[in-house]
Amino acid sequence: MTRVAIAILAHPDDAEFLCAGTLIRLHKEHGWTIHIASMTPGDCGSAEHTPEEISRIRRGEGKAAAQTIGATYHCLEERDLRVIYNEPALEKVVRLLNAVRADIVFTHSPDDYHLDHEQTSKIVRAATFAAPIPNFLYGRHVHPPLDHIPHLYYCDPLEGVDAFGQPILPSFRIDISTVIADKARMLECHASQRAWLRKHHGVDNLVESMREWAATQGRAAGVAFAEGFRQHLGHSYPKNNWLAELLGQVG
Repeated sequence: MTRVAIAILAHPDDAEFLCAGTLIRLHKEHGWTIHIASMTPGDCGSAEHTPEEISRIRRGEGKAAAQTIGATYHCLEERDLRVIYNEPALEKVVRLLNAVRADIVFTHSPDDYHLDHEQTSKIVRAATFAAPIPNFLYGRHVHPPLDHIPHLYYCDPLEGVDAFGQPILPSFRIDISTVIADKARMLECHASQRAWLRKHHGVDNLVESMREWAATQGRAAGVAFAEGFRQHLGHSYPKNNWLAELLGQVG
């Protein structure tokens, strides 16, 4: 049986920055099917284009980035700075999980610098719990509910800190040294994000900052590059660290 991993994060390029190396290893080394989803199309991420124009551009970049590793891109069509835990958003994510038959799910840290990230984390957490429940979409299922709650992993928050600048340490790390070039190629597909960061944030180092953060996590684990994660281990969620069993953990 082909296994499926999906990263559901807030914006196009978030998965490429936070967990793409791990997704690449799952696909390359174990033949997993990979899906990458963004809650929004990045509609506020431009000073030159209209929301409709930049959304079209960034959906295309998300698709191109995913295709570099044989993955499938999805956009859930929420809007930047308006990602909210509500019933419509929750239903969208549940339907996506059931459609792709997710085994492992990645999402944002519950604490992060950006509220879109934090709200996405809450929505995805709720959706992993709801996706196996027949009555959640009773009479409105397009795809059957999942057989069980999937494994859920939280990526590092950006720069590894919460909104107060306090460190959030991963529970374990995955060595991505052998696939850092593939991860960089994915992120390079997001040219419009680089332009937006240059305009709005005053920085022009999207790929370089990704490599620097991966190197920081790598040093903490004794390897060249790594990605950090925490596993959701609350009641009824799987307790074995399937990701570490497949790829090995460092640090």
